[in-house]
Amino acid sequence: MEIAISKTKIEKRMRGKLDDELINAIVKLKKTNVEMAKELARPKRRWPSLNLKDIDMVKGDVLIAGKVLSAGDLSAPKKIVAWAASDKALAKIKDAKGTFVSIIEEMKTNPELNGFNILR
Repeated sequence: MEIAISKTKIEKRMRGKLDDELINAIVKLKKTNVEMAKELARPKRRWPSLNLKDIDMVKGDVLIAGKVLSAGDLSAPKKIVAWAASDKALAKIKDAKGTFVSIIEEMKTNPELNGFNILR
């Protein structure tokens, strides 16, 4: 069961963050995509780390508020938007002719982060 979180609670969680890029991303997303702002405001140790085999099971482009790891392969090209990815995962994504974009770069072209399946 998903528990709703207020924008004030997101702001309180944000106070403990030291990464300026992360803080700016949360502030912008708080206005456009509250669900993703909530995910990024969580402690980093609770962020999801998903393997490529888990991402491959989902159809369409994916959005991850965490890190992409390299276990498994992609069978089809996908656009993967995440906060970070391991070097091996980036190589495997390129081999599958997919693309990896960081959340910050994607927010420049798609500020609301629409059109993605959000994975946790």
